[in-house]
Amino acid sequence: MTASATPLSYLRFLRRVVVLAFSGTWRFYAWMTVLTAIALVGLNAWGHQLQHGMRVTDLSDHVSWGLYIANFTFGVGLAAGAVMMVIPAYLYDDHDMHDVVIIGELLAISAIVVCLGFIVVDMGRPDRMWHIVPGIGRFHWPVSMLTWDVLVLNGYLLLNLHIAGYLMYQRYLGRAPRKRWYLPFVFLSIFWAISIHTVTAFLYQGLGGRPFWNSALLAPRFLATAFISGPAFVIVLLEVVRWSGRLTFGDGPIRTLSQIMRVTVLLNLFMLGSELFTALYTGGAHSAAVKYLFFGSHGKHALVPYIWTAVVLNVASAVLLYLPRSRTDKRWLLAACGCAFLGVYLEKGMGLIVPGFVPSTLHELVEYTPTVTEWKVTAGIWALGLLVLTVAIKVGLAVWTGRVRA
Repeated sequence: MTASATPLSYLRFLRRVVVLAFSGTWRFYAWMTVLTAIALVGLNAWGHQLQHGMRVTDLSDHVSWGLYIANFTFGVGLAAGAVMMVIPAYLYDDHDMHDVVIIGELLAISAIVVCLGFIVVDMGRPDRMWHIVPGIGRFHWPVSMLTWDVLVLNGYLLLNLHIAGYLMYQRYLGRAPRKRWYLPFVFLSIFWAISIHTVTAFLYQGLGGRPFWNSALLAPRFLATAFISGPAFVIVLLEVVRWSGRLTFGDGPIRTLSQIMRVTVLLNLFMLGSELFTALYTGGAHSAAVKYLFFGSHGKHALVPYIWTAVVLNVASAVLLYLPRSRTDKRWLLAACGCAFLGVYLEKGMGLIVPGFVPSTLHELVEYTPTVTEWKVTAGIWALGLLVLTVAIKVGLAVWTGRVRA
C-alpha cells in the first residue's frame, strides 16, 4: 500500500529531510564541523574583500580573471561530467548504473552551487547582480555569451533539482515514478550538460582580443576534461559511499566510469599536444602566451609550475589507468582518479584562464599570483559545495534505499 501525494505528505517529507540532514554519527559531525569551519573562514575573507574592494586580490586591469573564474570553469566541467552516470543509466538502460544514478544528479547540483558561488565572489559588487535578472535588469540576450551562460547554468540547476527531487519524493511515497514527469527532463539534462560547458568555452573563444583562447579545439577539450574530472570524482565518491555501507552495488558503475576515463584522458592529451604543435611550430600571437605558460618569458614564470604539474599528473593518470592492476586493485584506480582530477583542475584553472591575459593586448607581461584572501575564499566555496553534497547524498541515499518512507 502506497501513500498518496498530498501537501501534508510533502510537508512530512521535507520535515524528515531536515531531520536526516542534521543527524548522524560522530564521523558525520566531525566532517561537517571541519567543512563548516573552512566555509566560515572563506566567508570572513569574502567579507574582508567586500569591505576593502578587489584590491585585496591580485587582479588588475591587465589580469581581470583569476583564481575565482579558474575554479568556476573547472566547476562547470565537474557539473557536466556528472552526466556520465545519466547517459549509461537512461540511454543504454544500464541497470547497475540505475542503482547509483542519483549520486550523479546530486553531484551536478552541488557543482552548480559551487560555480554560482565563484561568480558571486568574482563580482566586485554582487548587489548589482540584478542587472542580469530577466525583466528587471538588461538581459542582453541573445547577443551576449554571458547571458547564455547564465541561462544554461541556472537551467541545468533547475533540471537536476526537479529530477532528483521528484524521484526521491516518489521513492518516499513508495510509488513508481511516472516517466512523463521525469524522463523528458532526463534526456534534456543530457543535452543541457553538454551545452553548459560548450557555452562556457564559447564565452572564451568569442573574445577576439585573447588569441590564447581563439581555438576551435577549446570546446572539445572542455568536454573531454569534463568527462575526466566528473567520472574521477564520482568513482571516489562511490567508493566512499560503499565504504560507509549506506548503499550496496556491484563494480559495474565504477568499471563503466573508468572505461570512459581511459578514453578521455588520452583524448585530452592528444588535443593538448595538437594545440602545442600549432602554437610552437607556426608561431604567431597565440604562441606568446603558450611560451610564457610552459617556459616563462623575460624572467617571468609564475604559471610554469602549475602547467607542468598538470601535465605530469595527466600523464600519470593515463599510465595508471592502463596498468592492469588498476582493474583489480582499487587503490591504483583511486590514485589514477586523484591524479586525473588534480591534473584537470590545474590545467583548466590557472593553466587556462590566466594565460589568456598574459601577455596583455599591449604585449605587457603582468603576472598574477593569487593572494591569501583569494585562496581562503576559494577554500570556503569548495567547503560549502562539499557541505551541500554531503547532506544531499546522506538524505538522498536514505530515501533511495527505502530507509525513509511515508
